[in-house]
Amino acid sequence: MARRERGRPALQLRAGGAGRDGGFVTAEAAVVLPSLVLVGITLVWALLAASAQIQCVDAASAGARAAARQDSPDAVVATARRAAPAGARVTVSRETDLVRVTVDARTPGPAALSLGVGDEAVALAEETVGVSGR
Repeated sequence: MARRERGRPALQLRAGGAGRDGGFVTAEAAVVLPSLVLVGITLVWALLAASAQIQCVDAASAGARAAARQDSPDAVVATARRAAPAGARVTVSRETDLVRVTVDARTPGPAALSLGVGDEAVALAEETVGVSGR
């Protein structure tokens, strides 16, 4: 479409705007898209790490409650392992009238990016509640 005003040359308009900038959009997209993918992958990895930490907290709490009820040591470990992330290490100990359950695990993903997560819960053993002299 050409438009002519008094004394001025005709102005040519192209579809899609100025034709000289078309290659810059492709180059910018080639740089930005991999960066966005990397940010997305990082956010998913962080979400998986946070999820593993929350599972460790839940597993330690469940194990401590089971130990406080005087469940068998095998039942305590089984209870904690059911709530823990895959491959977690569960340890149970007793200190006077307190039971302590520790859950340690690695975050999912490549070994180079794996983090150690874990938690520990302590509960008062039920048989000691109301006992005087302690």
